[in-house]
Amino acid sequence: MKPERSIFDEVDTDADMAADAEGLADLDAGRVISHEAMKAWLLSWGTAEELPPPSPAKT
Repeated sequence: MKPERSIFDEVDTDADMAADAEGLADLDAGRVISHEAMKAWLLSWGTAEELPPPSPAKT
């Protein structure tokens, strides 16, 4: 009996390469969110002072 295919079995190399290129372009352009901003946002979840989601830093 052959096991059922997993959603992770399909490999789309072109899509993976495009996603990597997009991410690297974002890094090069400075479109990133700092660890500190993400941490502050996540720690605010469920509190009375919940913060809005952070945006990429302006360069």
